[in-house]
Amino acid sequence: MGGVKGSRWVDPAPLEVARPRLPWWTLLPWKAKLLLSPIAAAWVLVWLTAKAARSIWYYPASTVLGLVGLALYGLVGGWWLGGLVLVLAAGTFVWWRQDPHGFYRRVRWMRTELRRASLYAWQWRTVTRLAGLCGEARGREWRPKLKRTRSEWWRDRVRVRMIPGQAPEQWELRASGLAHSFRARSCRVRAVKPGVIELDLVHADPLASALPVPELAATDSTVDLRRVVIGRTETGKPWALRLLGGQYLTVGVQGAGKASVLWSLLWALAPAIRSGSVRVLGIDPKGGMELGQAPELFHGGPVYSNGAKAVELLESVAEQVRERAARFRGIRRGWSADSGEPFLLLVLDELADVIAYQTDRKLKERAQLALQTITSQGRAPGVAVVALVQDPRKEIVPFRNLFTTRIAMRLDEAAQVDMVLGDGVRARGGNAHEIPEATPGVAWVKEDGKRDPVRARAFHVTDTNITELRHYVTGSSATVLPFTLDSDGGAAA
Repeated sequence: MGGVKGSRWVDPAPLEVARPRLPWWTLLPWKAKLLLSPIAAAWVLVWLTAKAARSIWYYPASTVLGLVGLALYGLVGGWWLGGLVLVLAAGTFVWWRQDPHGFYRRVRWMRTELRRASLYAWQWRTVTRLAGLCGEARGREWRPKLKRTRSEWWRDRVRVRMIPGQAPEQWELRASGLAHSFRARSCRVRAVKPGVIELDLVHADPLASALPVPELAATDSTVDLRRVVIGRTETGKPWALRLLGGQYLTVGVQGAGKASVLWSLLWALAPAIRSGSVRVLGIDPKGGMELGQAPELFHGGPVYSNGAKAVELLESVAEQVRERAARFRGIRRGWSADSGEPFLLLVLDELADVIAYQTDRKLKERAQLALQTITSQGRAPGVAVVALVQDPRKEIVPFRNLFTTRIAMRLDEAAQVDMVLGDGVRARGGNAHEIPEATPGVAWVKEDGKRDPVRARAFHVTDTNITELRHYVTGSSATVLPFTLDSDGGAAA
């Protein structure tokens, strides 16, 4: 307020109030408004029609049920309609109690619409604002658009159109907050196409139960080296390894289930091993505690040490790679079944014992050089490597990039996930360090050339299954054969 200061009058401070911004059409003369009113009415009609069409598109089942309910109300009245609704509700409840998985699978359209209306559409504007996923430009607020949603019994798939200038990485940084906001266990971000992403909001674990192995195939004609099934992914699809042209590194702590991956692979290859079209070589530095359970599966028997015999086996495989490449030169570009050569699979259990913990420096250098030759050049000649290791550090496995597919089972630390699967994969959901101890065999799989990892679980192969596998390959009675170690740690004859 103004007042007298000394002998001078002081004017009051001006009132600073933001001037309201009115729409441009409010400033037009009333005659212009009258002339434009039909156009405005048509625009409002189009806008309402578009809103109605959008609602029908996203809630088709609710729309149909609403129309059917109105028709029944007009035909039979409210009491009969209420009784019918109660009967249907009771039957639905009994169905849900008796077969919850079948119920969710068959009425997921209704679950989708209910969850979209009550959870995502209801909170979308608030959550995206508080998460910092909205933006402002030229006095206008830009919000990501909630597009199609699909609800399954274990996850919700929410498609989103990002605002201009936004990237999927910005959503990956806020994935944990989005999961908590929408009451999910985790949130994964997948890029669908430019400007569009899909959020996988996971509510349950479809891989919580162990998977029994399938029946052994009768003939090797069923074995496809481009698609060897060793388990199942969380989406229900088969977990298949492309052995032809692939090199595999499996990393996990003790008890993570690395043996499940190994024996599931040998189980799937059993018909080809028996016919000789696939030849398996193995190194088990643990004295044969793993591969010694079925030595008949390995050509010449596994090597039960990390000494000279193991290094000589690696060097012999590397030499076969070079020899095959020389024979194929000018004739064929890669191995195939009609080449007359068996497909070679090299299995290394506890890879670190061979290439890192080796006390003899010369043997360690020879082992690393031979294995680098096999993994870098073995694709075309038909030689694949499956290596298992616990410690993924660079000083332990200095050439991780030569393995085309890396499998991360349960790990100790979040940093190890990046070591195995690569930078940025953990942000896209590949949290191998969060795999529960109660689910051995569960893993995150990252293939070269594919942006998103895949979560899967290998079959559970029991000791009885391994005995059956030995009997199947040898065609004789299966008993665990004792073995002794020679001075070098190799298997004695």
